[in-house]
Amino acid sequence: MYQIWEGTHNISPSLESTPFNLVKYFSVKTKSEEKLLAKLEKLIRHPFKHKHLAYEALCHKSFVYDGQKMDVKDNERLEFLGDSVLGLVITDVLFRKFETYQEGELSIIKSMLIRRETLAILARDIDLGKYLFLSKGEEASGGRSRDSILANAFESLMGAIYLDGGIRSARKFILSQFKGLLKKLPHEIHTKEYKNLLQEVSHIKHKSNPVYAIISETGPDHKKHFEATVTIKGEVYGHGSGPSKKEAEKNAAKAAYEKILEEK
Repeated sequence: MYQIWEGTHNISPSLESTPFNLVKYFSVKTKSEEKLLAKLEKLIRHPFKHKHLAYEALCHKSFVYDGQKMDVKDNERLEFLGDSVLGLVITDVLFRKFETYQEGELSIIKSMLIRRETLAILARDIDLGKYLFLSKGEEASGGRSRDSILANAFESLMGAIYLDGGIRSARKFILSQFKGLLKKLPHEIHTKEYKNLLQEVSHIKHKSNPVYAIISETGPDHKKHFEATVTIKGEVYGHGSGPSKKEAEKNAAKAAYEKILEEK
């Protein structure tokens, strides 16, 4: 049995005899490729012991189908693994760090952190697109900056780091990349920035933006009272009131956010 949190899973120097039955699919053939990988290793602070894992993580399926390399395997299997490694690490961090948060709040933060758009942003932060192996057609069509390709490659890289160095190395890399977001998102929840939170949650759960409307304005100029609603995909999710339009919308966002947290 592998004790993954201790990083004790076996990856031998040869790899052929490992439990993962890994094979060296990608042999470095040019100095430029070696330099490219060395630059990425320095950037992510993880020198790969098994270089082919890094190349596989950077190899988009279009590069394989294009027939440019005969000894290449694309990064989709590593993407599958990296997705699970990321989910485990983020879940563990949130569970330990935010002891007063309920399941709904933890789930929302996790969803915000691991969604495609977030991973693409993090991939851009390390300029990951520059290191990818793409077909000529994919590159010409803007593949190096496409969210889906960047997010998938970022997950593949996490999978490769996990296989190369164990869960400790993967955790170290993930925390270094998510450090800023792990501070920002819980802060928004703690400080009750409900409009920002609702915007994020609405995208995650409904793929839609919340729409605010002031439905009532009463009282004299010096003592106005406003009522607002917020709808998502045509359904009213929250009502709110306050002495200003901004306050009314904020309270409507709070009601909507709390309603979404209760959804399954």
